[in-house]
Amino acid sequence: MVKYVDEDSWRDEQIFSCRKTISLIENHIQSASLGMKDDFDGTKDRFINVLLEAKEKIYLEIDELLKASEIDTDFNVYSDTPKGKDPDSFSPTLRKYHYVLWSKYLPNGKYFFLDLDTPRLLHHKSELGEYFLSSDAITHGYSNVKKMARIIEQIRPEEVQEFDRICSTIGGYIIFPAKRIDNKMTINGARGCSHKIQDRFDLTLECIRRFYKNQFSPLTEVLDRYSRFFDFFVDFKGYIEFFLLQDLVTEDCSEVLFWHPFDNFEGTALPQDLEEYLAYKDNVIEFVKSRNQRIRYSQSKQKENSN
Repeated sequence: MVKYVDEDSWRDEQIFSCRKTISLIENHIQSASLGMKDDFDGTKDRFINVLLEAKEKIYLEIDELLKASEIDTDFNVYSDTPKGKDPDSFSPTLRKYHYVLWSKYLPNGKYFFLDLDTPRLLHHKSELGEYFLSSDAITHGYSNVKKMARIIEQIRPEEVQEFDRICSTIGGYIIFPAKRIDNKMTINGARGCSHKIQDRFDLTLECIRRFYKNQFSPLTEVLDRYSRFFDFFVDFKGYIEFFLLQDLVTEDCSEVLFWHPFDNFEGTALPQDLEEYLAYKDNVIEFVKSRNQRIRYSQSKQKENSN
């Protein structure tokens, strides 16, 4: 008899068992599609529909199991990351939180199940396609950016550390496709290298908003390259609601609420003096705290609905 040291181990085993069953069902669907002859009475279609319904029920079971997982929105993802390494790749807790939070139904009605089979990444494979996804920090204090040193050094060290700590909770992270297409930059790489974006997620989100409107932005090329991923969410509102980003847009999702005055990508993306930086910092902190609260609320509502 297997003994589990905690509920997480039990849940992981149950989810693994569900995944094995889904894999068997998918094999039967493929065999039926290729091996069964089309008939006039619809036997083949009925058989495949029964299998699809069984698969959907198992996804619902997985969804219920994931809803029971705990998310600690105060957890600092650097605390379980080896010294000198990036939490996006090396924090097992951050990876697990992404797995729990974003394995759910998409706006297009399909279940977006992520697995942890690939080291340092999250993985999805279904009729939607196969995707490898990576974590990405969406808030930055720029304390290690050389050109910001003259501003950062004017702030008390403990204030800088507290800013970094808040940014190091789950509310400060998201996932993007991790694999290069045509050996060109990923979204993570492009937004970090663009001097018009400077890794700011509010500016990245404005680019994503324009993508859904077929409008040009500094990230048009890379977002177009990953358009199949963004199609999952149907539209900008769907993307916002799926990733719990409502606190960074207006109520109708028509505009982004920028952390720093927006000049249509004409000037520098970084704060230029202490006053600008402090305003930017306050806006980022408010966003992360609000998103963490939204994550807690989302988890509690899901548990209520499952009881």
